[in-house]
Amino acid sequence: MGTLMYGNPGITATFDDRALVHLQIVITAKLRRRESFLFSWSDSAAEGSGHSSIWLDPTSVLYFRFLGGRSPSINRSWLAVLEASANAGTGLVYSAEPRGPELSSAG
Repeated sequence: MGTLMYGNPGITATFDDRALVHLQIVITAKLRRRESFLFSWSDSAAEGSGHSSIWLDPTSVLYFRFLGGRSPSINRSWLAVLEASANAGTGLVYSAEPRGPELSSAG
């Protein structure tokens, strides 16, 4: 399980490493283009089964912490779904991985 930490004091959101690497790609691409957006996800049952959202802008303090030692492969279909969501009026809404072709990550 990886963790996305935001701001100071830190807000933490836990995702498995595979999900977190896909989110990292989408989030950093938007921030690199100096685009601000909302990021939302569903909370686990242990956290009350609600949902959370944070506003991200190019000055946001983010920390991606991966638990595993190897980078997961990248699913292009999942990136496309997440990117489309991030570019919509509702902002990036985390969704489960769809089936699709994968591309091994370089690095």
